[in-house]
Amino acid sequence: MSDDGHERNGQGHEQVPSRQRRRFAGISSRAYEHPADRSALVALRKLSGFDTVFKALSGLLPERSLRLLFLSDSVRVSDQQFAHLNDSLRDACHILDLEKVPPMYVTQDPQPNAMCIGLDEPIIVVTTGLVELLDEEEMRAVVGHEVGHALSGHSVYRTVLLFLTSLAVKVAWIPLGNLAVLAIVTALREWFRKSELSADRAGLLVGQDLRASMRGLMKIAGGNHLHEMNVDAFLQQAEEYEAGGDLRDSVLKILNVLPRSHPFTTVRAAELKKWSESRDYQRIMDGHYPRRAKDKDTSVGDSFKESAASYASDVKASKDPLMKLVSDIAGGAGGLGGRVRRGFDGFTSAPPPKGAPPQDEE
Repeated sequence: MSDDGHERNGQGHEQVPSRQRRRFAGISSRAYEHPADRSALVALRKLSGFDTVFKALSGLLPERSLRLLFLSDSVRVSDQQFAHLNDSLRDACHILDLEKVPPMYVTQDPQPNAMCIGLDEPIIVVTTGLVELLDEEEMRAVVGHEVGHALSGHSVYRTVLLFLTSLAVKVAWIPLGNLAVLAIVTALREWFRKSELSADRAGLLVGQDLRASMRGLMKIAGGNHLHEMNVDAFLQQAEEYEAGGDLRDSVLKILNVLPRSHPFTTVRAAELKKWSESRDYQRIMDGHYPRRAKDKDTSVGDSFKESAASYASDVKASKDPLMKLVSDIAGGAGGLGGRVRRGFDGFTSAPPPKGAPPQDEE
C-alpha cells in the first residue's frame, strides 16, 4: 500500500478502493420484497395442483446434473477467474449478510442475461453478453439483484419454471395435459415478474447507486450506447407507456407481458426510482429494517393484507385506462357504461340497433 493509503497492484498501477457502502446485518428479504411479489407467491401456492407438481419435481429435477453442467461448460468465478465479479459477489453477500456465498458462473451467450437457480443451494449464472455490456457499478447492481433472489429463496421456483417451460413443449400433444402445465407456468411467470421488482430493490441496496441501476436497465433495453440515451427520457417512456392509449391498449399490454419472465425495462426503472424515493427505502438506509431472526414470527395473513393494500394503492394511483376504470368501479362512479364503450371504441364500427336506448354519459 502506498503512503497515500491507495493500494497498488504488481505493475505499480494505482487501484483506488471502492467507496464505503452501508451493510445491512441480519436483514430479512421482507425489507425489500415488493408486496406484489409476496401476494403473487401466495396465489401461486394456492393454485390447484401446484403443491403436487412442486413436490414431484423437487425429487425429479436433475440438481446435481445442473451443477455439473455449469462446472464443465462455463467459467466459475473466483479469485483466479473474473476476479472483479468475484469481488462484487462477495461484497453483495457481505452487504445483504448472506453467509454462504453462492457459486457464480459466466456462460457463453451473447444475449445479456443473469439468473439464480437451484433447489438445494442457489447458483448464479451471468452471460458473456451481460458482462461485456455493463460497467463495474452497473454489474454490481446486477450481482446484488441475483443475491437478492438467493436471499429471498426465489431460485427454487425459478428452477421449476425453467423445467416446466421445457415440459410444456414436450407434453403439448397430450390432451388436457398441456393445459394443466400451462396454468402453472402462467402463474409462475406472473410471480417471477413481480419477484424481479423485489430483486431490483436488492440490487439498489447493494450498489447504493440509483444512476448505475438506471444505466444498467437502459443498456439492457437499448445496448451499449449511453451517449445516445438519457435516464430522464427513459423514465418518461415508462410514464407514457402506463398512461397512454385506451382500454384496448390496456388489454394489449396484458397480452404482451403474459409470455415474458421479466417486466418491461422501462417499467422496472420507474418502479425502482419510485421505491428509491420512498420512506421505506430511507428507513432501510438509516438502519431500520426487518430482521431475519423475526421472520418466523411474521404472519402470512398480515403479509397478504399488506399486499392487498399495496395493490389498491397502485390501482388508485395508476394512470392506465383499465386501472382507472377499476378504481372508478371500486369507488362507485356513475356513467361507466359509456366510458367502457368509448374506451373500446374501434373494436367494432357497427352502428347501434334501431330503437336502442341512448348511451350512458359521464
